[in-house]
Amino acid sequence: MEHYRTRPPHNGTRRAAPGVPGAPLPAQARGERRPPVARRPPPPVVRTLRRLPNPRLTGLGGGLFCMALMILLGCLCALLFGSSLTAYGVLFVPVSVLTAVWLRRGDLLTAPIIVPIAFAAGLVPVADSGGGTSGRLMGLFTALATQAGWLYAGTLAAGLVALVRRIRLVRRRSR
Repeated sequence: MEHYRTRPPHNGTRRAAPGVPGAPLPAQARGERRPPVARRPPPPVVRTLRRLPNPRLTGLGGGLFCMALMILLGCLCALLFGSSLTAYGVLFVPVSVLTAVWLRRGDLLTAPIIVPIAFAAGLVPVADSGGGTSGRLMGLFTALATQAGWLYAGTLAAGLVALVRRIRLVRRRSR
């Protein structure tokens, strides 16, 4: 039984284009340059955001940053707003987003873990306390139960930011 050759014989020449034999070479292969593509300038909001500081925090640094900021905001809410749990919850959401944005790429998955812990730590000065340790704990647990919506909103926001950043990172690596 004869085996016929399935590939064309190689006589020392190479095809220039991987497509049809004898196809013209692309402009780059001929040494020609394409005209530069005019890029639009970014919108003013993007330019403003690019001027902001862009630190990259480790998981521990992000946790310390978020916790310190939430304790500070808790003390400020207790002093300025009369221990308003709603004001504390509203301030928690941007802090959780900022923490997720400033985390390093390798520590992105810690964002949804860091922010609830910082929420509980910062809630201590805001929570109404009766007297003694048991009264303070009851005030803390009551505040956690009544402000669960803000806790979930901030955690979800941090998780979504971390997830979007992670997806972009994986897509960039696959290219």
